Amino acid sequence: MCSIERERGPGAPLSFGVTWGGLPMHARRLATVAVAAAVGVGVIGPVAADAATPSSASTVQVVVRETSGAGNTPEQAVSAVGGSVLRHLDVIGGFTASVPKDRLDALRATAGVVSVTEDAGLSLSDADVAGSAAQVGSLSTIANQVTGASALWGSGATGKGVDVALVDSGVVPVDGLAAGKVVYGPDLTQESGTQTQNLDTYGHGTHMAGIIAGRDAGAASYAGNTSDFVGMAPDSRIVSIKIADAKGQTDVSQAIAAIDWVVTNKNRNGLNIRVLNMSFGTDSTQSYLYDPLAFAAEQAWKAGIVVVVAVGNNGNNVLRVNNPASDPYVIAVGSDNANGTASTSDDSISSFSNQGNGTRNPDVVAPGDHVVSLRDPGSYLDSTYPAARIGTRLFRGSGTSQAAAVVSGAAALLLSQRPNLTPDEVKALLTGTASKVPGAATTAQGNGLINLAAAKDAPTPANAVQNFQLSVGTGSLELARGSVHVSINGKTVTGEVDVRGRAFNSAAVASGMKNRTNWSGLSWSGLSWSGLSWSGLSWSGLSWSGLSWSGLSWSGLSWSGLSWSGLSWSGLSWSGLSWSGTDWA
Repeated sequence: MCSIERERGPGAPLSFGVTWGGLPMHARRLATVAVAAAVGVGVIGPVAADAATPSSASTVQVVVRETSGAGNTPEQAVSAVGGSVLRHLDVIGGFTASVPKDRLDALRATAGVVSVTEDAGLSLSDADVAGSAAQVGSLSTIANQVTGASALWGSGATGKGVDVALVDSGVVPVDGLAAGKVVYGPDLTQESGTQTQNLDTYGHGTHMAGIIAGRDAGAASYAGNTSDFVGMAPDSRIVSIKIADAKGQTDVSQAIAAIDWVVTNKNRNGLNIRVLNMSFGTDSTQSYLYDPLAFAAEQAWKAGIVVVVAVGNNGNNVLRVNNPASDPYVIAVGSDNANGTASTSDDSISSFSNQGNGTRNPDVVAPGDHVVSLRDPGSYLDSTYPAARIGTRLFRGSGTSQAAAVVSGAAALLLSQRPNLTPDEVKALLTGTASKVPGAATTAQGNGLINLAAAKDAPTPANAVQNFQLSVGTGSLELARGSVHVSINGKTVTGEVDVRGRAFNSAAVASGMKNRTNWSGLSWSGLSWSGLSWSGLSWSGLSWSGLSWSGLSWSGLSWSGLSWSGLSWSGLSWSGLSWSGTDWA
């Protein structure tokens, strides 16, 4: 039996959702309250008599595991000792509770109780995935209940054979991303050539990779699996192109170089890059028709790659999607807020998710609030936001970054089901089968929340060809940066120069990327690259724990720890709503 837990806000009553067999959780709670009252007057006595004496001790949060057939006795015991049940976790056969510290032994002695474990983080260190599987933001809930990804898994479409390029802060081979799950392209940061080359010292890329293609090595099945971590497209592969360093710093020129590499190498050396995820953007107001970053994204689309871009986290009062989501060819993704339930009937658009202007809106939305993915121990985000940790393996974050990663995984599933789909057909399938979010404006949700269960059986759209005006890419690199810039050695990178200070001729770069004749690719950026890394990286999990995050120095270049990004990372512009271990802020 498994019930999908519905999380709650502070002070709100617990409510529970879909139940697979057995007494619905809300009914079980009501029965518990009624019987617990009987315990208080001596009708039922599952605990020692002295435990009924009111306690003045401080309370602790615990995980209580029950024996099969225990009924409501353990819950009654919690109430009898002056505690309260917080959350049922049927996936581990128990619940979390708040209990006076001096009553733990009495609770452990109760018939039907297997164990009582103090758990300040509301998780079991050896059962992080199982313990969080019922949460609304878990990949288990997102894939099985919200997006319908498991419907495609059941038909045999699991992402196998599809590579997803992840232009981000790198990826570490944590559990769930090991055993050939990640191929490493170039490291375009100042960390290249150091012990942290390709590794995710920031923590963002690993989180995205887990959402897109994470899979525990021991996972024999995917649908309904609450014991193993399973991402959206569990048999797809991540191709990591690292552009952000340990402070999340990067420049538009690095992103353009990364996209160029993806297009050049999409089918080389055994790769089959069909999807490109970009969970970042700038607040540039330059038209996509001229913007160099938008042009590069469009070139990837024209090369047969589905490009998925976050719309940005500037708030739904901002009536403009970020660049390069502004390019109408790509799939622009906003964030759906589940509002604490597994049902989509009460969903809304996340308050941080950018709206469109009526001409260019988000194409679709996907779950982006309180998403639980893989943790990158020792990274900057992990060190800065310890409350976002869930046990030893998982990390919770919110943003259109997460929503974009969900859609990238969805695209990989459709491409594994129908390998001959064009990017325009994938976009048409996702937009044409999406479900409207009740009460949300089209400028905020576009076509609605992705629905892979419907997309699975929908016919391939006929004549799905986009005919928007093409970008020429001859505009300003400086305008593409928008309002934020990266600083090196205290000097801001500005003007028509790349991150290395070399002149950037947007017309020449655009011509080379478009025609790919006499084109040396990354040479314009002054970066060198030694080839794909197919072997697993050596990583201790704490190899960068001694680094100083306030001013890292790589190869003689000191990166400012304050003016942190030439790109506004969509999953990180939180203003206090970014990485949190609490249920619903």
